[in-house]
Amino acid sequence: MSAPQLCRCPWLDTSKPDYVQYHDEEWGVPVYDDNKLFEYLTLESAQAGLSWYSILKRRQGYRQAFADFNVKAVAKFSQQQIEALMQNDKIIRNKLKIQAAVNNAQRFLEIQQAFGSFSNYMWQFVDHKPKVNQFKALSDYPATSPESDAFSKDLKKRGFKFIGSTTCYAHMQACGMVNDHSMDCFRRKQILEDIN
Repeated sequence: MSAPQLCRCPWLDTSKPDYVQYHDEEWGVPVYDDNKLFEYLTLESAQAGLSWYSILKRRQGYRQAFADFNVKAVAKFSQQQIEALMQNDKIIRNKLKIQAAVNNAQRFLEIQQAFGSFSNYMWQFVDHKPKVNQFKALSDYPATSPESDAFSKDLKKRGFKFIGSTTCYAHMQACGMVNDHSMDCFRRKQILEDIN
């Protein structure tokens, strides 16, 4: 007898094992570690206009290209390093996005200095606790929210690039600022139980 099929979010392509692993282990789990937050922010701004899976497949390439997402190292990338990254086929070779990653690392450090951590700064947009949504169908999922609008507006004001409200909402979903697992997804309850 085969094991019962776990119910997962309607947006997930379950034919891709690495995508399933990302959904089951990472997506929607609250993150407070600045190194991880910088990774998510960098990957999500690289995603702009592309599918998340196209970035997920290149995640290892991004780790190698961006000093394992060491924000201090990336903030110091020279023009020469940016040019070299333009030749790296393991990442999205978009010069503006690569430059944005370096710029955003510098702005990220400024936020750490001002707020003690990026996590402290970021979580204020949801009053420091995950917002739990009640989505059932794919059509229920929004691209943005009032919180992602405010988050994006503030990041832009601080000089971040490639960080519109849709990118911010994807970031909020990924790092658990919102729990957007669908009502029937097995991970929704697990994450809620882990928080409480």
